[in-house]
Amino acid sequence: MKSICADLVLQRLTPEAGAALNRQLYDCLRGAILDGSLPPSSALPASRDLARETGMSRNTVLHAYAQLQAEGYVHSRVGSGTFVAETTPESQLSAERGRPRTADTGAPGAVRLAKRAQALVADASAAPQQWGAFMPGVPDVTQFPHRTFGRILSRLWRAPTPELLTYSHGGGHPALRAAIAEHLRVARAVRCDADQVLVTEGVHQAIDLSLRMLVDPQDTVWVEEPGYWGFHKVLQMSAARVLPLRVGPSSSSSSDGQAEGPGSGWPRSSTPPRLIFVTPSHQYPLGSVMSLARRRELLDLARASGGWIVEDDYDSEFRFAGRPIPAMQGLEADSPVIYIGTFSKTLFPGLRVGYMVLPRALAGHFRTAHADLYREGHAITQLALAELIEQGHYAAHIRRMRVLYARRRTLLAGLITEHLGPGYLHPQASNAGLHLVLRLPEGSDDVAIAKAAQARGVLTRPLSRYYRRGGAQRGLLLGFACVEEAQIEPAFRVLLACIRGQ
Repeated sequence: MKSICADLVLQRLTPEAGAALNRQLYDCLRGAILDGSLPPSSALPASRDLARETGMSRNTVLHAYAQLQAEGYVHSRVGSGTFVAETTPESQLSAERGRPRTADTGAPGAVRLAKRAQALVADASAAPQQWGAFMPGVPDVTQFPHRTFGRILSRLWRAPTPELLTYSHGGGHPALRAAIAEHLRVARAVRCDADQVLVTEGVHQAIDLSLRMLVDPQDTVWVEEPGYWGFHKVLQMSAARVLPLRVGPSSSSSSDGQAEGPGSGWPRSSTPPRLIFVTPSHQYPLGSVMSLARRRELLDLARASGGWIVEDDYDSEFRFAGRPIPAMQGLEADSPVIYIGTFSKTLFPGLRVGYMVLPRALAGHFRTAHADLYREGHAITQLALAELIEQGHYAAHIRRMRVLYARRRTLLAGLITEHLGPGYLHPQASNAGLHLVLRLPEGSDDVAIAKAAQARGVLTRPLSRYYRRGGAQRGLLLGFACVEEAQIEPAFRVLLACIRGQ
């Protein structure tokens, strides 16, 4: 006469393609335990008996029993046998816990967030969709030399050293730091060596680390207005006192309430800034270039006050006319500038590799803090990226993309001029970057237009969302880099209908 356990197994066993017999037996016994067919504390047959009753080998049964015991479904007693556990792992995971109550309302199930977190979540800026016309800031990821990069990665994965698979320490793989330093010296006139380079997981981490290392609660921070939403979001989670640097029509930045243009002073009554966040080579989002006079004013101010400038050089590689604009960091030896950049615009955002070039006085402190706060890794990816740069593939890719993006930019600008008029292109835009700013008439609701376009499959960002104070201009940021030429005009016609309320 067969045991209950054997009967259950024979009834439930259904051979599956590719499934080992010991796995099938394990699944049968686990299912019987979970549904109560094998109740808590009940004894399982000896492995020899169950093997004989089911026609399986004893090793098959032993493997299934061992897996059940390892996961906590059964336990064994020496000399007594194997028994179903009193509680299953699932019951421990799904046991009802006390429901959290908020301090304000006492409502069951509510979650109490910190006030800064509440504000962040209520006004989130990261878009759920990141690909398609006219998403700004996204390159054409389909053009990435993935086969070349894949071959490099494949070779590195065949025999990785332990150092490539453990936590890293030192600010990034030495080969990548050296490759970045060399590239920046040649392409951006940045004064640095590999010891000053710190590899980060994107620009946001670089901003966060700068704030944590240099800004105490209520210290003053200046940030461009309008400015990159990432600056604002990371600053929002700090206790810094944020003041806007108005971006004016003279292609320079001025302090709030001051006259704009080269030579104007900063407000003397304000607390000197600890950090000044700027995008001097291609202002984000308007596209202007900061004048040399304004750059020198900022450098003098930072030196005099003991503060630091954070220069975000996010898409400087893509300038389609004229000579490249050198980085502010390279204007002076040992300048008080933290230079940050990213491979998100030149390669692809999902790579999540950015970098900081730090003044020598800060580099060692930042490397130590970065390792403690973020636990470095991705060493194989970094080494592969270093080889991509060293072998010339990175520079060749940028050259190809510069030609492609220039063609797409010209096409989109032509459509705006043809259907709306030249006045709709923002006058501050330089011939660079991965997006255009389309101006809208006074009284337009750029947020509503962006929502209407998104509902019809066209992505854009409203310009007004980049302002944190009053006086916001109305417009739309149109990214052209990730849109194939054949798709630009149809997508623009959809957007045009939304602008005209059709």
